[in-house]
Amino acid sequence: MNFGEQLRARWASLDLRERRMVAIAAALVALALLWWIALAPALRTLAAARTEHARLDAQLQQMATLQNRAKTLQAQPRLNRDDALRGLETSVRQSLGSNAQLMTASGDGAATVTLRAVPADALAQWLSQARGNAHAVPREAHLTRSAAAAPAAGNKDPQEPAKVRWEGTLVMALPAAR
Repeated sequence: MNFGEQLRARWASLDLRERRMVAIAAALVALALLWWIALAPALRTLAAARTEHARLDAQLQQMATLQNRAKTLQAQPRLNRDDALRGLETSVRQSLGSNAQLMTASGDGAATVTLRAVPADALAQWLSQARGNAHAVPREAHLTRSAAAAPAAGNKDPQEPAKVRWEGTLVMALPAAR
């Protein structure tokens, strides 16, 4: 007698009430398995889809913005090295003032900017300006955060943190000479 025959014999020996209870228990187990295997994961995915879609839309928008910015930079006329150097000198003087000094190296197409206690926001603005106006990009950066300065002038609250300042050197790559 094999297992199937034993199962049929056992089923036949059960009362009608016991057969119904076994059938109901088997149906409940089948429904639970259907829920755990098929429905619950699909519903979780559906619930997360809206937030994931919004996140991907934001990422796509950011990528489109970066693409437009890259196209704008590509469309700008190419600067020769002398014009780029003049633009870099002007931006250093205007944005960083006496906190920075520009030194040019002849042959390798680079310029070194030495920074002394330059505020972080001014440095970020200058880097953007150097990229846009002089087509210069950082090739090397050796920066350290300078010691905390006293709170800003006119600020009587000693609890307010001082602005972050940077010291060091930046080697800026200039466009190739034409």
